[in-house]
Amino acid sequence: MPTVPSETPSRIVQTLARHGYNADREAVTLLARANNPAAAIDAVVSAAGDDILRITSSDVRACLDSDTVATGAAVSSAVTTTEPPSSAAATEPTAPDSAASTDSQPETPQQPSADTPTSTATELDQNQQTQSKSPYEIEGSNATGRKEVVGEPTGTARPPDRNPTPAEITGDITGRSTGTGEYSQFVTTFRDRYEQLSKLLKGRVNHRPASAIADMPGGSDAEMIGLVNDIRSTASGHWLIELEDTTGTFPALVMKDRPIAELVDELLLDECIAVQGTLADDSGILFTDSIHFPDVPRTARPSTADRHVQAALISDVHVGSQEFMADAWNRFADWLHTEEAEHVEYLLIAGDMVEGVGVYPDQDEELDIIDIFDQYEAFSEHLKAVPGDMEIVMIPGNHDAVRLAEPQPGFDEELRQIMSAHNPRISGNPSLVTIEGVSVLMYHGVSLDEVIAELPEEKASYDDPHKAMYQLLKKRHVAPQYGGKMRLAPETKDYLTIDTVPDIFHTGHVHKLGWGKYHDVLAVNSGCWQAQTAFQKKVNIDPDVAHAPIVDLDTLEMTVRKFA
Repeated sequence: MPTVPSETPSRIVQTLARHGYNADREAVTLLARANNPAAAIDAVVSAAGDDILRITSSDVRACLDSDTVATGAAVSSAVTTTEPPSSAAATEPTAPDSAASTDSQPETPQQPSADTPTSTATELDQNQQTQSKSPYEIEGSNATGRKEVVGEPTGTARPPDRNPTPAEITGDITGRSTGTGEYSQFVTTFRDRYEQLSKLLKGRVNHRPASAIADMPGGSDAEMIGLVNDIRSTASGHWLIELEDTTGTFPALVMKDRPIAELVDELLLDECIAVQGTLADDSGILFTDSIHFPDVPRTARPSTADRHVQAALISDVHVGSQEFMADAWNRFADWLHTEEAEHVEYLLIAGDMVEGVGVYPDQDEELDIIDIFDQYEAFSEHLKAVPGDMEIVMIPGNHDAVRLAEPQPGFDEELRQIMSAHNPRISGNPSLVTIEGVSVLMYHGVSLDEVIAELPEEKASYDDPHKAMYQLLKKRHVAPQYGGKMRLAPETKDYLTIDTVPDIFHTGHVHKLGWGKYHDVLAVNSGCWQAQTAFQKKVNIDPDVAHAPIVDLDTLEMTVRKFA
């Protein structure tokens, strides 16, 4: 007879999944409310035929009404709630129209202005202040201007079954990788990068090739699109930017007293930009008047779903670590079975399902599970706890058992079989995932380390990870700078360009929570499910743990729920 440690939906689902069955939510609720859930599950599993994959409420009622379990597992079919799990209370008041209000946690209106500043986990426990913001950078607030962070639910219910449509995935490198690391292949990758991104800039400047500009007379106006080959300061404090296109290189000088000089601080090597200016008398240098980035067009407008449906965005689960927060994960899984979460039909996981092996120094001392395959087995067990009627999409991260060089292909067949619970969609990193007509660019986010290291703190920092994401959107590339910690796999095309403007940009990796809007693109870094490790303490990383950003796909408003 199977054992059920506690009468929670996630435990019920896990037990059924171990027997090879999914179940609808009403069936799970009935089993959880039975006087003897173990006996009820045993009866249902025994009665199910070999050709049955999904346990329904009718199957459960038939068994509960039978003589075999009536004395030990009788339950009323009208029951719609379960007892609340023990947990921490909410860390923020619930917005007035939120579905998360409970008797034990009264609603408290919170109505800052629509220009509410950056939302990070640090600020979630502080009184909010307002400041003036560009309409293209609405940070840490949803479209109504409210910041919403609520605690875990206090009850479960029997909502109707979810009905998600299959996700459409584009830009997936899986099965398409042809790179062998030869020099010529790197040239091909960067040439494709230039071709893709220069198309976005040619409508804004009258581009001339580097070789043609070199032949123009001194004093001529010139405009060029190129990859940033070098940035250095002159003896006088001006900036010299060497640009490269398919015909050669040409230097552009930015005077330190010009307003555009501050844009030099945002430049990264290998990104694509356009410059406009006037040639020196000897035609050897371009005095730059303006700099243009590929950027998200200000005319871009996001697509939204035509019905009320939600997606949960999470990342960095890190099963196998001693610091994996299993209890918080179980509370999250339990919540997904409640009436509050009935509209959450999609779960998007942006990498690092497991802790991995040999990722950083002395990692073995912090592992709860040593074997990498056992780590994925454990992750699969935790994945079974979420409702089986959700559409799940997963991409790998740098801790996962795939190649480190980006773009990363999805997991191999052996790992896919291990993580087959609920039939998740597994794609490469990055991938553009379209759900309900809303496009979500999923990228694990290793390049955020590079961006944060290179740019000024006000432009990109670990405390405000979404601002670093703004820079990637501005550059229209998820990993613009090659070298350093960033590993690039040469391919016949550059799979890392943002050729299509997404409606949502979802990353992880840095273990910090932050979100905001850039030119109407919702940028979300979703934190992690791993408490601070000894290694993170050494390098001064204070993670934001057990948060689940929930996005309304019909409005692109967002609620952050905390489960620890």
